[in-house]
Amino acid sequence: MNRIQTLMLLSASALMLACGGDEAVQSTSNLGDNSPLGQAGVVDETSDPNILQVAIGSKDHTTLVAAVQAAHIEHVLVNAGPLTVFAPTNAAFDALPEGTVASLLEEENIGTLTTILTQHAAPGSFGPEQLRKEARKGRKLYMATGAYLDVRVDGDDIYVNECKVIGTIQTSNGIINVVDKVILL
Repeated sequence: MNRIQTLMLLSASALMLACGGDEAVQSTSNLGDNSPLGQAGVVDETSDPNILQVAIGSKDHTTLVAAVQAAHIEHVLVNAGPLTVFAPTNAAFDALPEGTVASLLEEENIGTLTTILTQHAAPGSFGPEQLRKEARKGRKLYMATGAYLDVRVDGDDIYVNECKVIGTIQTSNGIINVVDKVILL
């Protein structure tokens, strides 16, 4: 090793020690699953709430929020959008066969869980009027998984793949349509 290389190595070592060297590396390697995922970790109490914030604040969507967190897709629900989410209630998850939700939350089933959750999201804004328009035109709704779901109207009721829309919430980055069933294809 020549004199210049030795000086560079000593300078780099001194810089690492002065900046915390091992501690800095250790602190970034310990971020793990508790670290915020992109914009999902931003705390903003002045802007209108986004889809994730509304879901987190809903006592009727705790299972959905737990599933989104288990699948590590929180960041999707805070993106600029517009995005439409068909959000099953806790009762919708409870109606699944016993053990289904617990099984989906297991680490080895996260891929399946992510697919199921993603088939509840459509790019674009689809509130009640837009859903009625899609149904009148006989169009199917394109979902984030690439699947197409049927939209139909029966009197005042709107159904997406036989899931009844029981409420709609406008958010800063899209629309939440609360549904009474979990969409399974």
